Amino acid sequence: MTRSASAPTSPSRPDSSTNDRISPTGGISRRTFGGLVGAAAATGTLAMGAAGPATAAGTAHQEQPFRAATGRRSARRPNILFILGDDLGWADLSSYGSPHIRTPHLDRLARQGVRFTQAYAGSSTCSPTRFSLYTGRFPGRTEGGLAEPVADRSVGLEPDHPTLASLLRDAGYATGLIGKWHCGYLPDFSPTKSGWETFFGNFGGALEYYSKLGLAGEYDLYEGNVTEGDAEYHDLRYYTRIITERAVGFVGGRQARPWLLNLNFTTPHWPWIADGDEAASADIVRRIKAGDRGALQHRDGGSLAKYKEMVEDLDRSVGTVLAALKRSGQEQDTLVFFGSDNGGERWSCNWPLSGNKFTLQEGGIRVPSIVRWPARIDGGQVSHEPHFSPDWTATLLEIAGARPHRAYPLDGTSLAGYLLRGERLPERDLFWRTRGERALRRGDWKYYRGTKKKDQLFHVTEDPREQADRAGAEGRRLAELRAAWEAVDATLLPYPEG
Repeated sequence: MTRSASAPTSPSRPDSSTNDRISPTGGISRRTFGGLVGAAAATGTLAMGAAGPATAAGTAHQEQPFRAATGRRSARRPNILFILGDDLGWADLSSYGSPHIRTPHLDRLARQGVRFTQAYAGSSTCSPTRFSLYTGRFPGRTEGGLAEPVADRSVGLEPDHPTLASLLRDAGYATGLIGKWHCGYLPDFSPTKSGWETFFGNFGGALEYYSKLGLAGEYDLYEGNVTEGDAEYHDLRYYTRIITERAVGFVGGRQARPWLLNLNFTTPHWPWIADGDEAASADIVRRIKAGDRGALQHRDGGSLAKYKEMVEDLDRSVGTVLAALKRSGQEQDTLVFFGSDNGGERWSCNWPLSGNKFTLQEGGIRVPSIVRWPARIDGGQVSHEPHFSPDWTATLLEIAGARPHRAYPLDGTSLAGYLLRGERLPERDLFWRTRGERALRRGDWKYYRGTKKKDQLFHVTEDPREQADRAGAEGRRLAELRAAWEAVDATLLPYPEG
């Protein structure tokens, strides 16, 4: 079955004034919480490991150290709008220190909520992070999560595995996914087989923004639901415009049930094509059809200026969706999350972090993350609590009143008590594994072994660039963290040979 677009419409674009830009440095505050901010606050700024790099524009807005608004209550369960950018780097937003990219709508979101300075993706590539978010478990718990990333039809997120969507659906939520799936291909794998009642988007890791052709030249734009399945949907406009319109329609409709929408942009993932770049699109399409399997990766294209254009377009698109949410009257009771699936690649800025996408260095896994829930969380705050993608699965399940499946225990820890009730998070380790690297964070310390097979130890709050290897001076600590990593690794599926 094939579906086609109706007459194209253009989404409204909210004012993109830079007046809403906020500083990535934390200011002096009369409010403190749990000792998260130490003596550095007395200077009026915080170290990058806590608050982010400084920007040339100075401080337009003073953020407060995080404190839960424990007096607030809401009688209803929130809607959940969970937005992911694709390959967006640590410092690609102006609120995270970008010197040349302006993201006023995401900066406003941060000003209205909490900006996290030590948030991590569940892995350093697209598919494993999405597995960790959708299941709340380490990617290595499932066969599909071992693919880095999913590249063929042999593996995916098994339909019988509980997901954030299936658990929320069973708890009474309406569930939808718009945009990039990248957790398996038809006919065996799909969002509509894994708990999302509706789906509109692409199955693969990337697509050409106009033609919707994937890496192998396949057409990759689908619409689906649980009763009719998934069918190709033909619309040759710029992809970000299309999914933005779909998201506006979803959040703007008043539903009888609370809802979850996973809104997964492909921006700013390659190819480096912005809205209006039809000539560049046509050239890539010609190469794809001629059998050039590397055409979509666009290694001979892109620029800093083009990347800036794409990120700022992502910001406008998020602003359009948030404006629709506000018009619908649901803003107060909607928890909005914005983040990235992993660190940036090629044209991205991760400064001052080392590494990028595909590595377990900070630049490959530390990502910008913002949460806003006006009914329950005060705005204008910054949190320095280390956490990663599976924690949000546990958090959203608790907030929505849903229980994880006992046969599939979560690896994440709920942040609900921290965010809503002022509780301290328990001490725990953050664990990462890829085929060639390993990492574990405990408190301020990070154990890392890269492709050179050398065990290293870094104090990442003092040294977020991971340049001062403390392994020699902290041999006992290194051994403890390495043993902790190996204990978790022993519980995971082994990588297939080859």
